[in-house]
Amino acid sequence: MGASYHQFCPVAKAMELLDERWTLLVVRELVSGSERFNELRRGLPRMSPTLLSRRLHQLVRAGVVERHVDGVDVRYVPTQAGRELRPVLEALGAWGVRWIGELGDADLDPKLLLWDMHRHVDHRAVPRGRTVVHFRFRDVPAGFRDWWLVINSGEADVCDVDPGHGVTVTVHADLRTLVQVWLGDLSWPAALRGGAVEIAGPEVLRRALPRWFTLSEFAAVPRPPTPV
Repeated sequence: MGASYHQFCPVAKAMELLDERWTLLVVRELVSGSERFNELRRGLPRMSPTLLSRRLHQLVRAGVVERHVDGVDVRYVPTQAGRELRPVLEALGAWGVRWIGELGDADLDPKLLLWDMHRHVDHRAVPRGRTVVHFRFRDVPAGFRDWWLVINSGEADVCDVDPGHGVTVTVHADLRTLVQVWLGDLSWPAALRGGAVEIAGPEVLRRALPRWFTLSEFAAVPRPPTPV
């Protein structure tokens, strides 16, 4: 745990564990369903593996996470204490949507966006069989421009290299615009009308694609009134 605040206040005691850098984001990934180290790394692409290991060890020691080992398979599973942090994270995220200012360019990460999107696929809406969505971000450096979301049999995976399957539809987008759509600041129709997002493929699939995703859980958070 971090240094003590030497206060009996329960908020202070909780923050001795939770306010160290990256800790709450690790918990965010865990309560969102990531259990294995590589899954956690994909949801925290800018966190060093060494620091991730350290934070997981701290959370296990604090009783927030359990480490399950089955041969070479190691999973990190939230305990009841960890699961009870979900509404805390939801409230913190909703507050951030309402009161934190515009995202900077450094905050926009295609890897994190696609990782979040793959957890919000509405498999009932996606065509049967394998569906491959190719995302091409026009305003991103070449090495990070192309991503593939492979959806099949109730599962979805994110690829940063061509998986070799036929592409069902291609989404051409400005990264910032697609993040705005994902967070609920811009609707799919508005993004498509403005041309910042374009979908290439058969017409029936182009029209259906927005329904394949349920959007971020923060998309429905009411925004504060705009000052007159």
